[in-house]
Amino acid sequence: MKLSEQIISSAKETISHEAKAIANLENLIDEEFSLAVEKIYHSKGRVVVTGIGKSAIIATKIVATLNSTGTPAIFMHAADAIHGDLGIIQNDDVVICISKSGNSPEIKVLVPLIKNFNNPLIGLTGDKESFLGREADFVLNVYVEDEACPNNLAPTTSTTAQMVIGDALAICLLNLKGFTRKDFAKYHPGGSLGKKLYMRVSDITSQNMVPRVTPETNIANTIIEISEKMLGVTAVLDGEKIVGIITDGDIRRMLKDHEEIKGLKASDIMSGNPRTIEQDELAADALEILEKNKISQLLAVENGKYTGVVHLHNLIREGIL
Repeated sequence: MKLSEQIISSAKETISHEAKAIANLENLIDEEFSLAVEKIYHSKGRVVVTGIGKSAIIATKIVATLNSTGTPAIFMHAADAIHGDLGIIQNDDVVICISKSGNSPEIKVLVPLIKNFNNPLIGLTGDKESFLGREADFVLNVYVEDEACPNNLAPTTSTTAQMVIGDALAICLLNLKGFTRKDFAKYHPGGSLGKKLYMRVSDITSQNMVPRVTPETNIANTIIEISEKMLGVTAVLDGEKIVGIITDGDIRRMLKDHEEIKGLKASDIMSGNPRTIEQDELAADALEILEKNKISQLLAVENGKYTGVVHLHNLIREGIL
């Protein structure tokens, strides 16, 4: 077997192995999982997540996911906890302790100390009969038959299972809280993700000029309006009512189809019933309309009144696309 074939085979085998183990987690979700979620949901405090080794790394990821989905959480390293970091735990907090074996020395020292605080303890372990499994108030079973590692030593499948159960916890809590896209945006204001969740059409149109002509505007002035406003489009208004749209594509088609353009007006080349979007809609929704209809510009309105233009280039520049 070629080296490349060997590598590809090994990668596929690892993915397949872990996928089967993750699929089996469905069979391990029981009433105790539900009770653990309810305990966190009704808690007035935070979720303190702790672990040792690779489980500690997974704990930090679970903390990040909980925080970003509306459940306050904080990480406490199991080794540091017994040297002063136990002060992280407050009266109303719920503690999640992660350990594949549930029997590591640090866990055996830490668990009784946590119990002394009388905080609810959720054990996330692959062995319900382990020290952690017996001492925890609630046990989340993350049993895996073996690791993807051919020596069954390196934490691979087990840590993936821990992370998946953490995600399941977070999503259950998200659903119970009725956590919406707007809530999500509060915790993700930065970068393109944040902009997709909070940037409004009005944030785009306020940066642009507002091209407009009437149905009676002659073609020369229509072309000037499109050029000067630099959006490749103009709205056609009869008073305050939008009656059409003219794009630079319409101008090109007009020049192709008409040898004499002197007598033409905006109404002769405009397209009726243009696509519009409300000012307070998300810019990401504007992008969806543009992509769905294979167009580059969209007219923005406020209660039916024309307010400006959203161009595909605006969305690219803002990182929405």
